[in-house]
Formats: sequence, C-alpha cells, structure tokens
Amino acid sequence: MSILIDEKTPVIVQGMTGDKGTFHAKEMIEYGTNVVGGVTPGKGGGRHLDRPLFNTVKEAVKETGAESSITFVAPAFCSDAIMESADAGIKLVCSITDGIPAQDMMRVKRYLMRYPRDQRTMMVGPNCAGIISPGKAMLGIMPGHIYLQGKVGVISRSGTLGYEAAAQMKAHGIGISTSVGIGGDPINGSSFLDHLALFEEDPETAAVLMIGEIGGPQEAEASAWIKDNMSKPVIGFVAGLTAPKGRRMGHAGAIISATGDSAAEKAEIMRSCGLTVAPNPSEFGSTVAQVLGA
Repeated sequence: MSILIDEKTPVIVQGMTGDKGTFHAKEMIEYGTNVVGGVTPGKGGGRHLDRPLFNTVKEAVKETGAESSITFVAPAFCSDAIMESADAGIKLVCSITDGIPAQDMMRVKRYLMRYPRDQRTMMVGPNCAGIISPGKAMLGIMPGHIYLQGKVGVISRSGTLGYEAAAQMKAHGIGISTSVGIGGDPINGSSFLDHLALFEEDPETAAVLMIGEIGGPQEAEASAWIKDNMSKPVIGFVAGLTAPKGRRMGHAGAIISATGDSAAEKAEIMRSCGLTVAPNPSEFGSTVAQVLGA
C-alpha cells in the first residue's frame, strides 16, 4: 500500500508545456503515473505529450476528474497556481518550485485553512523533490529507478538525502511504501507530523525514516508526537552537524536561529523520544536494516 498517491491517482501538471514541466511530465508518464492532462493558460484545447491541455484547473478537473496536481510554475506565480488548485477541489498539490517568497506561502497557508479540514487540500512542498510510491506513481523530479517497492515510509526535508536513503535501502534489499519530500523552506505546505500520521494508519508501512535539517521546530514537534502516538519504529537523522549558528547555509530553511534548532540538539531530542538516530548519511541503509532486523 502507499500514502497520498498510487497508480490510479489522476494527476494534472500545471506548467506542463514549459521545458521543466515537459521533461518531468514525460518522466512521470513513463514511470506509470496516471497523468490525465496539463494546465497552461492560453493553450487550452491543444494537446501536449498526448494529453489534453486546459486554460484553468477547474476546466481540467471537470473534464478529467483530476485529484492531484504538480506545479512547474515560476516562483512569482506559483502561489496563485496552488490556490487555484485548492479552489478547483484538487485534493493534493505538490509544488516543486523553488524561490516562492515566504509572504506568498503565508498567504497560501491562510487560504487553504478557509476550507473545512475534511475538504482541505493537502500541499507538499514547495522547494521539494515530490512524492513517489515505488512501482505505482511518481509526482516529482526524483530518479525513479533508485526506489524499490516495500514497507518503509520516508519523509525528508532534503531531496538529495531522500535519494541517498532510497539508494542505500535498495542496496540492502529494503523497499519503500512512499517517499515524501516536504521541502526545506521555513514555511511549507505540510510537515513531518502530517505524513507521520498517514504512515501510522497505513497497514503496509512497517517503519518510517524521517530526515530533517537544521532550522525550525518541525523535527522536535514530530519527535514529541511520535513518542505519544506512533506504534511503528521511526529512524531519524538531522543534516547540518557542523553548521555554525546564525549563518544561512544556502538552503531556504537551513539556518540555526534558536535553542533546539541545531542538528545536535534535534538529534538528542529524537533519541529522548525513542527514535533510532542514524549517525551519518552513509548509514541510512544499515540503520534501517538494523531496526527492521533485515
């Protein structure tokens, strides 16, 4: 089983006709994702990658029954694209776009909260690698061939560390139910906690790997929730052990600004809440194997 997406999930691609949208939509289709159309204002009525194009998300949803969307839209316009999807009834929006202004994301978060919780759009990202349920569907930009289908859920703020974990686990013969890249921005659509709850409910996910970064309270909050609510083992890791305080490390959210923000402090919080912490990125696979008894 998987969370968020599977081979039946109907997907539209916002910004499908751009070079990045075209490249990754083609990859997703070849992987087996049920891409039912694309949205590019002004190009409605045409076709691209043998899929219909629409001017608006509402038109796409009406004609195709799409339930999920992925955005390849420029940063200045991406928040509008996300809110348009929510307004059209899309259940899941994955935003790959990097560089969306924090103020725009604040507006998006407030907009999504207008809807009742049971009707609210789940947003993954921005500035993320996306979502993959190996062997079923890919809603993102990751190299699909490194993911083996299996029973470990992965949630990562870092796209590349998510890839590293997948490759190492595959080398150990350990598969993934779903891998979710939540993005490293200080304001993102969904948190570790949102996806941990879904993995806890998924009967075919046996364990979860949570890969965090310096900066922000997400890892600490998730660890406290895990201690009180998770019945499945969780393996944790925090990138940035050698990062100096107060210096932005190139990543939008990767800055240590307060107590509990550093990698060492977050790792200690994880241990105190019962998580098994991988000592370094080269030991993702071996640590997961040890926890699973594989």
